[in-house]
Amino acid sequence: MAGGRRGPLLTALLVAWVAAAAAAEAEAGPKQAALPQERSLVRPMTASNWTLVLEGEWMLKFYAPWCPSCQQTDSEWETFAKNGEILQISVGKVDVIQEPGLSGRFFVTTLPAFFHAKDGIFRRYRGPGVYEDLQNYILEKKWRSVEPLTGWKSPASLTMSGMAGLFSISGKIWHLHNYFTVTLGVPAWCSYVFFIIATLIFGLFMGLVLVVISECFYLPLPRHLSEGSEQNLRSEEAHTTEQLQDAEEEKDDSNEEENKDSLVDDEEEKEDLGYEEEAEEDEEDSPAAGMDEKRSDARDQGPLREVQEDEGPGGTEDNAPEQPGPAGAEAAEDTVRQRRSQHADKGPSA
Repeated sequence: MAGGRRGPLLTALLVAWVAAAAAAEAEAGPKQAALPQERSLVRPMTASNWTLVLEGEWMLKFYAPWCPSCQQTDSEWETFAKNGEILQISVGKVDVIQEPGLSGRFFVTTLPAFFHAKDGIFRRYRGPGVYEDLQNYILEKKWRSVEPLTGWKSPASLTMSGMAGLFSISGKIWHLHNYFTVTLGVPAWCSYVFFIIATLIFGLFMGLVLVVISECFYLPLPRHLSEGSEQNLRSEEAHTTEQLQDAEEEKDDSNEEENKDSLVDDEEEKEDLGYEEEAEEDEEDSPAAGMDEKRSDARDQGPLREVQEDEGPGGTEDNAPEQPGPAGAEAAEDTVRQRRSQHADKGPSA
């Protein structure tokens, strides 16, 4: 009886076990079928492997997981990467959240952003992120008509390396801020105060480091040399002041001499003007004196003429030589000349 009862129980347990195994296989079947996925041919680029872009031909896409426009171009970018071997081009992508340094190196300000690289020469692709446009851009070599990023704008330049460092530091600060506010639950204003204090302390520390470095590289002069240099400086300053004073005195002397010369010239001009005025007055007086003398001669000759008329023609003939003629006029002119010479002699003596 006991053996007959155990048989059905064992059978029931075996059936239940088989059913559970079948159900487990049925649940695991879809999961195992969904696991195998196609391997993405888009290569993620990081700060450690981005130098691969400097060799060969590349197309890079900068994106963010939260960016809707970036999500719309994901399928097109994967298709473009699948045909990369045919186009002889490598395709990569950069997550700006995980790699802020690379976004700073390429100075990415909008998302999504596309870049073409050919043997270390970078160009910005501003077309749509559609497979056909990307394919034509490579096949037709439209990138040749685009101005390359050269000089300090090149991602491989020293300037953009510094920009990458700044962006990486800002990214770390942002992650730390999220850690304080989200993970630890610290208020946002407390996080800001912490960063302000940390910035001030860091600035003071860097200033101290610079002072120490300058003190280490700066070698002070010996005491006697420093004293000698100070004395030389003082002597040079005294010499320069003396030169300035001498120059000012020379200027003053020259100005005084010029003033004296100008006064002397003015006095001479005034004297010349006085002499000219006196000469003009003498010239005006001389004709008047001649006229007076002529009038006096005429008066003297008047009675003589009356006598001659009374005496008659004979008397006139006898007294004709006694009449004043040209000799009287010459005597008057001689007197005028003597007066002029006297005035001219008086002028210089004055």
